[in-house]
Amino acid sequence: MKFQGSDKYVATQDLMLAVNAAATLQRPLLIKGEPGTGKTMLAEEVAEALKMPLLQWHIKSTTKAQQGLYEYDAVSRLRDSQLADIEGSERVKNIHNYIIKGVLWQAFTANEPVVLLIDEIDKADIEFPNDLLREIDRMEFYCYETREMIRAKHRPLVFITSNNEKELPDAFLRRCFFHYIKFPDAETMRQIVAVHFPKLQGELLSAAMKVFYDVRNLPGLKKKPSTSELIDWLKLLVAEEIPASALQAEDGKVSVPPMVGALLKNEQDMSLFEKLVFMNQRNR
Repeated sequence: MKFQGSDKYVATQDLMLAVNAAATLQRPLLIKGEPGTGKTMLAEEVAEALKMPLLQWHIKSTTKAQQGLYEYDAVSRLRDSQLADIEGSERVKNIHNYIIKGVLWQAFTANEPVVLLIDEIDKADIEFPNDLLREIDRMEFYCYETREMIRAKHRPLVFITSNNEKELPDAFLRRCFFHYIKFPDAETMRQIVAVHFPKLQGELLSAAMKVFYDVRNLPGLKKKPSTSELIDWLKLLVAEEIPASALQAEDGKVSVPPMVGALLKNEQDMSLFEKLVFMNQRNR
């Protein structure tokens, strides 16, 4: 079964090819791109389209690779051993009761193939990807506490996302199929907007799209607005019934649009944009 996009996710041809190539090669699909370009949502939509369960592992700066495999709760076992009655002592003897199965363990032992999302892997320590090399490559790992090898019943379809905050090790990259989600051009963006706002057409959409790309193309911008921020902004414009005329100055030059805080997220960018508007107004 191949991924061919979905009603809720506009996938370009090269993105669909990347998903299907990774599945054919049985390699993790490493997805990079600007924040807000739909990297996480891709795994969710592939799982739904292919009717596969989805397991998600959202990585933080404190996340360790071992947590994805399992954790042994020695503290609880010690406490239970001190407080246990005769019946409870049987629970303490069985170490399996104190093994907390991680996302990889769950994916490996699932009774059907699953989609496994390892989200924002670049947030973790630099050694995090290396610590998962063997497990992802061989689809197995050893649990020392229970003395058993955990092998994948079915190879999961693995998606790994990165925002490029850190470089990933070459050995890790070698085991992945890579795809970079380019920022959507205007036509693709219109298709994405149509998924969220099927009735939004005409002047408001055209005016909003022009303002959005004008803001994105502003030189020196610290954080360019993303697709998700455009969707949020459009939601506000529709909710507040903002007319298209309010988004652009009458002479077509740059003006400060309503609720621009949905697009610009720091004071430096806001100041830069206001300065550009001021200069345009002076040059009228």
